[in-house]
Amino acid sequence: MRNNYRKTVTACLTGYVVQAVINNLAPLLFLTFHSTYNIPLSQITVLITVNFGVQLSVDLLSAFFVDKIGYRASMLAAHGCSALGLIFMSFLPDTLSSPFAGLIISVVLYAVGGGLLEVLVSPIVEACPTENKEKTMSMLHSFYCWGQVAVVLISTLFFKIFGISCWRIISLIWATLPVINGFVFTRVPINTLNSGNEKGMSMKELFKSAHFWLLMLMMVCAGASELTVSQWASTLAEKGLGVSKAAGDLMGPMLFAVLMGISRTFYGKFGERINLNRFMLFSSVLCVFSYLLIFIAPHPVFGLLGCALTGLSVGIMWPGTFSNAAASLKRGGTAMFALLALAGDIGCMSGPTLAGFVSGRFGDNLQIGLLAGTVFPAVMLLSVLFQRKLAPQKIMRHDK
Repeated sequence: MRNNYRKTVTACLTGYVVQAVINNLAPLLFLTFHSTYNIPLSQITVLITVNFGVQLSVDLLSAFFVDKIGYRASMLAAHGCSALGLIFMSFLPDTLSSPFAGLIISVVLYAVGGGLLEVLVSPIVEACPTENKEKTMSMLHSFYCWGQVAVVLISTLFFKIFGISCWRIISLIWATLPVINGFVFTRVPINTLNSGNEKGMSMKELFKSAHFWLLMLMMVCAGASELTVSQWASTLAEKGLGVSKAAGDLMGPMLFAVLMGISRTFYGKFGERINLNRFMLFSSVLCVFSYLLIFIAPHPVFGLLGCALTGLSVGIMWPGTFSNAAASLKRGGTAMFALLALAGDIGCMSGPTLAGFVSGRFGDNLQIGLLAGTVFPAVMLLSVLFQRKLAPQKIMRHDK
């Protein structure tokens, strides 16, 4: 690959770090919002729902406009909205008469950026002249994990040194990342999928494919399996398991992200030697076990271990499904990636929302809420098994 396209891939890797900031900074502050602005946990759940609801709406709409306005303009809009949302979050809750309205406006803005990033990053990398696309895709998604690690670690250290009351400053600090990376995207070369004479699949063609619908279901389960624990890990550790905020953040969401990153990096490095379906099958089984461990945990240590193992188990689900789609529906194009991102964000929204709703029905017991989320890795397990029967000749291995 030419050096200039290495810069494109690097910018895309950073783009996933930006998305990690968008999805994981606010959850570290849920209890702070709760205590500072007297926002009940039921409304805190709405922040998650709105974030991923807006992202999935952008995913759907982008299938119609991204190819028309181009990848570069769309990527600049993604970074601009991401930066504005983080900046607004630092002052709007204190400026408006309703702090919750200020948070909602901020979330909507950065969610637009997050939705565009999810749609754009994977096809831009897929269009770069690289070999071993599946390895590159897994390595790409691993940077979301390492971004999550950075968000939790840096933010936690900042709170430990300067105090949680300075959370507005860390929001501004993180806003500099999309500003800088947006400037990079004004300069790097960008290819598009199906840039030659080959025409991508239409929406009608995609909707007629049974395999496409199975992949959509898998993306819903991948997003829900990952975000249900990721979004609630900090609150679970602090409120449900009774550990301090610093310890809870480091041992909950950060350890979750580290193990998820290790899983994706491992496949990114050794993917050509691994049967992707078997890897996803094993991961689904481990994920079901991890969710159950969080629920039955007799001691906080086991609950935190369950959170960490969930990160390890979900690592391959999202990039693995994307790789299956790219290998088996080669003409899928931007529309396919946009719709898969839409399905993933439906999962990202529905999983944490289900957990929050169920926990609220049981006296804010998050362990019971997370138990309800076990349905998603269980369906993922069944989907992987069915996928092997549907088109085994297409998706058993992706190393050629």
